[in-house]
Amino acid sequence: MSKFKYVAMNNQGKEVTGLIESDNTVSAISKLREQGLFPTRVTLDKSSNRTGGTQKKSILSADITLFSPKRVKGSLLAMFTRQLATLIDAGLPLLRSLNVLRDQQKPGALKNSLDDIAASVEGGSTFSEAMAKWPKIFTPLYVNMIKAGEAGGVLEVVLNRLAEFAEKSEKLKKKVKSAMVYPAFVISVAIAVLTFLITFIVPKFAEMFYDLELELPWMTSFLIQISDLFKEQWYVPILFIVTVITSLKIIRKRKQGKYVIDKIMLYFPIIGQLISKIAIARFTRTLGTLITSGVPILQALLIVKDTAGNEVICRAVEKVHDSIREGESIVEPLRASKVFSPMVISMIEVGEETGALAEMLIKIADNYDEDVDAAVEGLTSLLEPFLIVFLALVVGFIVIAMFLPLISLLQQL
Repeated sequence: MSKFKYVAMNNQGKEVTGLIESDNTVSAISKLREQGLFPTRVTLDKSSNRTGGTQKKSILSADITLFSPKRVKGSLLAMFTRQLATLIDAGLPLLRSLNVLRDQQKPGALKNSLDDIAASVEGGSTFSEAMAKWPKIFTPLYVNMIKAGEAGGVLEVVLNRLAEFAEKSEKLKKKVKSAMVYPAFVISVAIAVLTFLITFIVPKFAEMFYDLELELPWMTSFLIQISDLFKEQWYVPILFIVTVITSLKIIRKRKQGKYVIDKIMLYFPIIGQLISKIAIARFTRTLGTLITSGVPILQALLIVKDTAGNEVICRAVEKVHDSIREGESIVEPLRASKVFSPMVISMIEVGEETGALAEMLIKIADNYDEDVDAAVEGLTSLLEPFLIVFLALVVGFIVIAMFLPLISLLQQL
């Protein structure tokens, strides 16, 4: 028998890896499914299957990648969830609803996943088990809420909550993106104008100044040096930008590095407040939705931790999880994190004491969504004049630097 490496999803929607002994990949997949796992990749373990320095490999032991799903747009997933909830509310059986929605989809990752999910459900798997095989499309949040809905016999209610959650998340994303369109456009135009001036206009003035043998002011000399740098070593700024972006990505891959960057961003002027409000709105809405759907709070906190999107809040949630597991309050770890405002902490404390924690979390999320809207509008209104003034100053500097030698020449004449 040979050993095979596998990557699979368990019943909680979490990814697990390990080794399994079997005659071939097909048999290995069957064994994993008997153990309640949903394999996504099964490969021959070369390190433990060597005989006399040579690797024996047959067609039956070839590597098999069962699924290579691509991510689905949030708007498309929200629409699918809403449609599924509507169909089940109307009295259609789950399998029939899945087949109807699958036939409506364009070819792609979602259609492929629905095809497999429908086949799994028809074969006797639960809806949540079938979804767990597609972790890049259906997150642990999605899978666990569906599982809670199945257990409580309220699948249509959970689907409606999921649809509402996905729609509000997409609405928030669209607002932030649309608010950044104008500043991005202004910055792009500014970069294009400055590049044209420094690359084409400034060198012509410089040639004229050198021909006239004029004594150049420091502003003009500085600008000509920058122009020469752009012309002769244009790759240096690009290389610098690429290096900075790559370094940040490498740092963010490390847990401590991601924590430091996220903490700096939270305390960054103006933008930090927006990031904090978005992260808190996501945390409270996700946790509230999970608890309302019947997911146990400890399991809900683990899911929220993975979907928080901010390492500072992620660590705060870990402490909350440990605190509740030991029978303590949810409030103290949140207060210690210094990320959550006193108002949020007070509302959560009241919700915990009155047994209405889920409802209070949803109210906090709704309030913060409104705050995010106001913050985005405020940030946009601040960015517009700032960018215009910045562009005016830079262009003004270039104009003054170019005309100072000419003014000096006219005075001499």
